[in-house]
Amino acid sequence: MANSTEESALSTSAVGAEIEDERRAEAVRGEPPFTVSPPSGDAFGAALKDAIISALIALALAGPMVGLRTETAIGGLSLTQNWMPVAAIVAVVFFGRLFLTLFVWGRSSGIRSVAATSFRLLPSGTQLSNWKVPGLIGAIAFTIVMPFLPFADRYWMDQAIVILTYCMLGWGLNVVVGLAGLLDLGYVAFYAVGAYSFALLATNFDLGFWVCLPMAGILAAGWGLILGFPVLRLRGDYLAIVTLAFGEIIRVVIINWYDFTNGPDGISGIPRPTLFGIPFDRSDEGFAAIFGLEYSSIQRIIFLYYIILVLALITNFVTLRLRRLPVGRAWEALREDEIACRSLGINTTNTKLTAFATGAMFGGFAGSFFATRQGFISPESFTAIESFIILAVVVLGGLGSQLGIVIAVIFLNTAFEVLRELQEYRMLIVGMAMVLIMVWRPRGLISTRHPSITLKGKAKAVRAELVGEGSG
Repeated sequence: MANSTEESALSTSAVGAEIEDERRAEAVRGEPPFTVSPPSGDAFGAALKDAIISALIALALAGPMVGLRTETAIGGLSLTQNWMPVAAIVAVVFFGRLFLTLFVWGRSSGIRSVAATSFRLLPSGTQLSNWKVPGLIGAIAFTIVMPFLPFADRYWMDQAIVILTYCMLGWGLNVVVGLAGLLDLGYVAFYAVGAYSFALLATNFDLGFWVCLPMAGILAAGWGLILGFPVLRLRGDYLAIVTLAFGEIIRVVIINWYDFTNGPDGISGIPRPTLFGIPFDRSDEGFAAIFGLEYSSIQRIIFLYYIILVLALITNFVTLRLRRLPVGRAWEALREDEIACRSLGINTTNTKLTAFATGAMFGGFAGSFFATRQGFISPESFTAIESFIILAVVVLGGLGSQLGIVIAVIFLNTAFEVLRELQEYRMLIVGMAMVLIMVWRPRGLISTRHPSITLKGKAKAVRAELVGEGSG
């Protein structure tokens, strides 16, 4: 009896050793190790409990936001109730969570992942890389000729301008968040500084767009340095809180400094950009009269489109070049590990300040274009929600990914336009869609990264799990 017990124990240990060897072999091959999850006694009961908790959370969130609404009435505001959409949201969350728990997440046959990091490099000779250059050339060619395509009316031109503006803002913030790893929630402050700098210089000193544009960028970069000095010792959540407060401080100053910024009334009469001094109006000195064309308001829109296209392409080119320079590699070293960055002799103070100043400069350029496009600016255009949208674009596209930002901007802009009629639920639906995307792609839509420098040979794309997210 004792011998049989010993033999069973030895066989069990041998099987366990074989399983452990297989796990180690999978880890060496780059596959995540797996372990057997303990069997559940009441899987349906646990799933039902989880679904009820999720439904209660959905009720707590959707009840005040969707079920209650204020309306203007005689003598003040009145509170109206609309609980049918709330019931629909709670039902969808309950049954959706129950279905996912029972039939999607529970189909692992008792196998549970304990390590999600993969240490494999993506092959450099993939078929996708063969289409990279032709695809880039085709995309640039399409953006150049788009104003002359049959479908390009005023609506599509305005949407294209908005997309390019947010791409420029996303690429500017990507320097701070994606490359340097500094979580900035107050990026709209530099956007506002650029817009108000341009508006004040243009209206008070009668300066043109091409003169005020670089000055607005320089002033925004200066404010980036001003923000950078107080937060040199802050990281992570503390840095995010301070930058968020900085954005609100700028907005409050704009509202209350009435003699300088005209307060909540805003600034109107901002001059439009000209083509070598030629305005886009109906006068005899206008663009249409000089070139013998019939005047149309779309001509000015096309000109604005090409301006923001050039500015966005310059922003993309400069940020890509900076990433390959020593300052760009210092940003990425700071993102990965600040202590190791210091041990290599890198001046982290200058590295952080250059990241803030560079990102702020591009935000100032975008703000100056926004001011000249609108012709009127006010503090309502620079709220904290703008910072959150720009940050969402960077995170959704993938930290450090230029192409991912473009895809994220197109997705968000399309979602907002498609759901424009559902104004009450638009932000809720877009938020839920973003949550689903981030669950599906937690590292962003474009999760691969290319090293900025290699010792020899062609650089291979690296999985995003090997790249630090950065904590500032």
